[in-house]
Order: sequence, then structure tokens, then C-alpha cells
Amino acid sequence: MKDEIKVGIAQIAPVWLDRQLTLEKVIRYTAQAGDEGCSLVAFGEALVPGYPFWIERTDGAKFNSKIQKDIHAHYMDQAVQIEAGHLDALCEIAAEKEVAVYLGCMDRAADRGGHSLYCALVYIDSGGEIRSVHRKLMPTYEERLTWAQGDGHGLRVHGLGPFTVGGLNCWENWMPLARTALYAQGEDLHVAVWPGGVHNTSDITRFVARESRSYVMSASGLMRRPDFPETTPYLDEILRESPEFFANGGSCIAGPDGEWIVEPCLEKERLITATINHRCVRAERQNFDPVGHYSRPDVLELKLNRKRQEAIQITESS
Repeated sequence: MKDEIKVGIAQIAPVWLDRQLTLEKVIRYTAQAGDEGCSLVAFGEALVPGYPFWIERTDGAKFNSKIQKDIHAHYMDQAVQIEAGHLDALCEIAAEKEVAVYLGCMDRAADRGGHSLYCALVYIDSGGEIRSVHRKLMPTYEERLTWAQGDGHGLRVHGLGPFTVGGLNCWENWMPLARTALYAQGEDLHVAVWPGGVHNTSDITRFVARESRSYVMSASGLMRRPDFPETTPYLDEILRESPEFFANGGSCIAGPDGEWIVEPCLEKERLITATINHRCVRAERQNFDPVGHYSRPDVLELKLNRKRQEAIQITESS
């Protein structure tokens, strides 16, 4: 098996709160990644249909607010329902171009009643099959006003050529046990997805690479004032005295020695690509392997519950 593969990060903005138009954009960039020979392409957190930027700009913690209820209902309408086939076209292009995809999206989970939203990281393999849907374990700060808590069901890794790839959403990447759960399953290519912001990616990308002795791809979105459609509910309130950039990107790639393969890219939509070599992983594991020769499972133990949380368990009579 060859040691090298090419990977890509699509640093793009959504057509905010428009699932269909944003997915069309994701499909275009997936096709481009495949045409350029990428084995994997990653997109930012909550990209489809977009990150909830409205909360901190519209008094999001106000209880029983009509504004919050109206925008949340709109958000829910534009969220992804995998069971309804919303990702089918993306799966088809992944199979056609033979490229795996990590996509950040809002999952309107049918198995939890269909009326709560989960920040999900979906892995589609190069055959177009959805292999995992990881729902973010702990929404961060204001996100908790619109996102529900996920579970461990999607904490899985996947074979990708000589690599084993896994991923986490945004500040989950700061959770030592979540990272370790992936390391222990053999992860040596880590995908960290973010809504966008070099303040998030500049330090942690290299730190996680050094800790894990793995390649780390930080895939960020962008968000600019023009990316808000004129049909957005309460647009004037959201944009009043707003900055030009709500999210400035910061996508980057670090090698298993913690050095930059691609330094953070700011303020531009682009497909970022790099060729990575598994031999570098094997070389760096010589002196440190966090779940191998440098672990002490007799002293320190981690348990992972991958059961999908359900609100009801139904037993049918025969």
C-alpha cells in the first residue's frame, strides 16, 4: 500500500440558512476535490445550513423571545434530515469522484423525535456510503440555546488508504478523552472542524498533532456580511453594527511532528490541498505513541459508550 495520499479542505461560506443552495456549493467543491486527486475533502462545522451567528447578536438568552423562536424554527426547517435523503446527491458525487467527505451539518434527528438539532459531523466514504454521524457531545456557550447534546455513537474511525481517519467538532477537540477515544481506535489523521476563526485553529492544530503524532486537518468555514441572504429572518438586527467577517477561516494542516504543512488560510474561499505521507506518522511514533508504548492502561483507563441515545425503546408484541 502506498504511503501518500492527497487531502483537501474546502474553506467556504454557506448560503446562510439555505440547505439546498449550500449543499449545491458543497457538491461543487467535492467534485473539484475529486478532480484534483484528493482522497478526502473536509468542510467546516455546521456548514449546512450555517452556524447560529444570530444568537449573540439578538439577545439570544431572552426567555420566550419571538425573535429566537422564529429564527430557530427557520433554522430547523433548513437543517439536514439524513433519513429524508438530503445528503443523497452529495453521496452520489462522492462515489462518482471516489473521494471521502467529512461534512459539518445540523442534524434534525428523526430518532430523537425530529424537533431538536444536533451539530453533526458526517463521514461519507469514497463509495458514497454514510459511515458515521457524530453528534457533538457538548455545544459550546451560546450554542446550547439552539443545539442539543449528542452522544458517543459517532466516535468512530475509518480506513483511508494507509491512514485511519477520525474527526471532532470545534471545541470537542479540546476534550482530552474524546481525542483519546479516537487515538485508541488507531486514528493517525485527525479532522477538526470549526465554524471559522484563526483564534481557534492557530494553536490547537499543532498541539493535537504533537500530542497524537498524527496529521491534523483543521477545516474552517467562512462567514461574511454578503453571505447572509436578504430573505434571512431579522436580518437587520443580525447585521446591525456587525463586523465584515463573522468567521475568517483559518483552515490549516499540521504534520505529526507539529510543524505546518499548510499554515492558516484567512478570509478567502478556496480548496486547500496537501499530500501527506504515512511514513512520517510511523517515524514520529518511534519515541511517543499516546495509546501504545507510551500508555499505561493498567493505571489509566478510558471507557467509551457508543450507544445511540434514544428517547424511547419500543417492544412489539408477537
